Amino acid sequence: MAGIIHFYSVTDDYGWCSNFSPHPIKVRGKTWPTTEHFFQAQKFENASDQEEIRRANSPMLAARMGRDRKRKLRRDWESVKVAVMREALQAKFSQNEDLARLLQATGDAKLVEHTENDDYWGDGGDGSGSNMLGRLLMELREAAR
Repeated sequence: MAGIIHFYSVTDDYGWCSNFSPHPIKVRGKTWPTTEHFFQAQKFENASDQEEIRRANSPMLAARMGRDRKRKLRRDWESVKVAVMREALQAKFSQNEDLARLLQATGDAKLVEHTENDDYWGDGGDGSGSNMLGRLLMELREAAR
């Protein structure tokens, strides 16, 4: 086993793993400032909600807008969110060669989004979370080999 790589903040050594990292992606005919912008916007069916989030001036703002329940969440969100995240990550790592190389350079290390703020996409801070973001990154790394 090649150890564990924790990531969370974009300023960390592995900050490029974060959905807040400043790597624009082209998906579904539009350019999104970060994977976070794309992911959050897909929570809504309403095109104007999506566009507002796409134009948010930071990934943090996009995330806040995506959690705003005054906007109407699409009915199937829980069943499609992993596929949406996978689509975002595939775009990020296929459109940024430097990131694809960095991902491969992690070898067989376990990638873990280490945060108390999220026990679904992250590890919940104590390892009890699902770490879905880390899992999808490892899946992508494996598929690219």
